Amino acid sequence: MDDRSLSVKTRLSLGLLLVVGAIYLQTGSHTFIDFDDNEYVYENPMVRGGLSLDGVVWAFSTFWSANWHSITWLSHMVDVQIFGLDAGWHHLTNVALHGLNSVLLFLVLRSLTNAVWRSALVAALFAVHPQHVESVAWIAERKDVLSTFFWLLTMAAYVNFARNRGIGRYLLLLATYSLGLMSKPMLVTLPVVLLLLDYWPLGRVASRSLPGVRASALDLITEKLPLLALAMTSSAITYFAQRSWGAAASLDVMPLGERISNALVSAVLYVVKTIYPVSLAVFYPHPSSIGESAPVVEIVVAIATLIVLTALSASQWRARPWITVGWLWFLITLVPVIGLVKIGPKAMADRYT
Repeated sequence: MDDRSLSVKTRLSLGLLLVVGAIYLQTGSHTFIDFDDNEYVYENPMVRGGLSLDGVVWAFSTFWSANWHSITWLSHMVDVQIFGLDAGWHHLTNVALHGLNSVLLFLVLRSLTNAVWRSALVAALFAVHPQHVESVAWIAERKDVLSTFFWLLTMAAYVNFARNRGIGRYLLLLATYSLGLMSKPMLVTLPVVLLLLDYWPLGRVASRSLPGVRASALDLITEKLPLLALAMTSSAITYFAQRSWGAAASLDVMPLGERISNALVSAVLYVVKTIYPVSLAVFYPHPSSIGESAPVVEIVVAIATLIVLTALSASQWRARPWITVGWLWFLITLVPVIGLVKIGPKAMADRYT
């Protein structure tokens, strides 16, 4: 890598930080809100006490707020330890993480694809997209920006391992992934995403034209079994936490048909709001929570849209594999939060983007 290339990456990274700062530094003057911030910080006695041995034990043993995300609890405790209950600094921690994530995304994509400007464009869209406001400007959503940080570190560790295999690199991969799961269990789909990256852009999938050069699909899956075991463990703990807190609705309360219909419509709405992010809200009520159901027309249109988009992306798997990988990435990472396991009265949430 020459000095000019390094200079371009540095300037682009600084540019991403400046863009994030221009949008989000205003949150340094914002306050806590009475929507989860109370449970997570200012009315939580364990967090209000700052970082302590008792607090660490509590963070790793509690199912408070229907979740098990010990690293997130520790991050809130560190904020209180340093800044007290000055909400502005808690907000700015989220901003700093989002800025760091934007730069990390750029660097990881650059490492994966060797495309500087396209990687910078994707990172810039990530940095400024309105659907990320909820994750960055809401203190209780620290778990989003924190888990994203470890998601990206896990991707970086995986790229390093895939290109130069070694036990030390694999242990680093397991460590970053574990920290991500302990920040937010949203990362349970990451091992499957890594399999997508094996196809493109890493090109690790065996082919007849290059026998013996690449790994078989079975080898690539076997390689990820420890990651999948961590994901399954996290899923089980999360489900137990949500059931014990009373957050997970049973099929008697929310029939499977209603869950599936809402999932289909929500998946399409996520696409629409990604392209045209208007009428965003902090809460989208599930139709059943207000005594309604999704109109049949909406469900039919959603099914048709998903089939068409999936077929189009599948048709590009050879000529334009990034389209196939991108669409599958989108669908796979939505699975834990699409509402098939019903948590609370919401239909969807911007932060899940």
